[in-house]
Amino acid sequence: MAFARPRAVELNHQMSAVTHGPPCVLVIFGGAGDLSHRKLLPALYNLGVDGGLPPRVAIVAFSMEELDDERYRAFARDGIEKFSRRPIEEGAWEKFAPSLHFQRGRFTDPADFEALKRRLDDLDNELGTGGNRVYYFAIPPAFIEACANSLQRAGMISEPGTGGFSRVVIEKPIGHDLQSASDINSRLGQCFSESQTFRIDHYLGKETVENLMVLRFANSIFEPLWNARFIDHVQITVAEAEGVGTRAPYYENAGALRDMVQSHLLQVLCMIATEAPRSTDSDAMRDAKLDVLRSLRIPDTEEVARWVVPGQYAEGLVNGERAKAYRDEQHVAPDSMVETFVALRCFIENWRWAGVPFYLRTGKRMPKRVSEISIVFNAVPRILFNGKARPPLEQNQLVVRIQPDEGLALHIISKVPGAQVRLSPVKVDFHYTTASPEAYETLLRDVMIGDQTLFMRRDTIEAAWRYIQHILDIWESQPTEPHLYSAGSWGPVESALMIAADGRAWRNP
Repeated sequence: MAFARPRAVELNHQMSAVTHGPPCVLVIFGGAGDLSHRKLLPALYNLGVDGGLPPRVAIVAFSMEELDDERYRAFARDGIEKFSRRPIEEGAWEKFAPSLHFQRGRFTDPADFEALKRRLDDLDNELGTGGNRVYYFAIPPAFIEACANSLQRAGMISEPGTGGFSRVVIEKPIGHDLQSASDINSRLGQCFSESQTFRIDHYLGKETVENLMVLRFANSIFEPLWNARFIDHVQITVAEAEGVGTRAPYYENAGALRDMVQSHLLQVLCMIATEAPRSTDSDAMRDAKLDVLRSLRIPDTEEVARWVVPGQYAEGLVNGERAKAYRDEQHVAPDSMVETFVALRCFIENWRWAGVPFYLRTGKRMPKRVSEISIVFNAVPRILFNGKARPPLEQNQLVVRIQPDEGLALHIISKVPGAQVRLSPVKVDFHYTTASPEAYETLLRDVMIGDQTLFMRRDTIEAAWRYIQHILDIWESQPTEPHLYSAGSWGPVESALMIAADGRAWRNP
């Protein structure tokens, strides 16, 4: 039997009807830093290879290093050779390299911003980019306000609808708590409007996370089951095999709850739990996710003690190699109370999800690097094939693998071939067979197009912080020693006990 070749359907909601945005200049503040080296420059190169960059584009790094255009291009090539998802091709590199430029400057010096303005004006005249600017703040949060103010004083921010566009991209973490996040948003808002601001979370650019909305709302077999009548619980796991490494100074002031749950895990939860938006317009999509955050049940002090489990890795084995304890890492206090692991149970108080627990878990020094979502459906009644089964039949699960093995699997029960009726769980598995774009490729392209669907709005950031702030306040008022777990394990035993109290168990990928 011949099978029809799959037909790709392209959806037009501002971003997918075109392959690239209008001509523009992308300015990367901190363009010679680690984020640029590892992520941004390889992503831009791959966009160029795939035809995702505007036909006329300039990429300008603004930083303190002693570099010029040629040395910066060498820096970029090194990053692409080491971190690109595809090997560098000489023809593609020769086409991409001339778009790279370097402008030395300090983030707080008005004269340096005047020099940058002249450089950008020259590129506008040379390339015909029409004053279209994207400013990427690949810088510590402490410099955000200074850079935004310097751009404004230099007259480098266009008002929406007055000619060339101006857009700003900022990385997480946005604030250390609710108050600081609100302050950053307010100060940034004095220079850039909300329509010009792109708050980036690279998890939302991952192919499988994007596919969650398509999975739910483009397939009639899932959406009718996507509610409390049919779903027993949901698990979200983001595990990292590496330790804190060079991020210890940052991590000592953050911890897993701020670093991962506030941004990544809550955003993924929104993608799973959202109601159908009224359209694929970016604000409609973000309105729907905001409703989820606003529906999160705020736990009281006793519930935080039972439902939120902080942990910290001790010595152990990871991939057969001895790993030191967190408190023995460089730049970590020997009596540090910072959590490197956190597990929590939360509830969404609306008609769709009433009574369905969402279990979130993230940690460092776990057995492997893996991110996945498991939607566990209700058990079948204890009749027919499940009536005398010992143990009872496994519950159906839909597992969405975010990384590294992108895809999804449906776990069902099937008969084992043979004369006897024997049942066994089987897995219907889907893998992405081709290399999908890296998250930063998707997100950078969306910025240049002007599509904010995958970026966080101010009210969403602050709603997530409001939920996390409540837990932080309780931890501060009642300090709790994090539970130790061996490096290379799936977290402290208290995490397993927390979910076991509900008669459930973690799925360990």
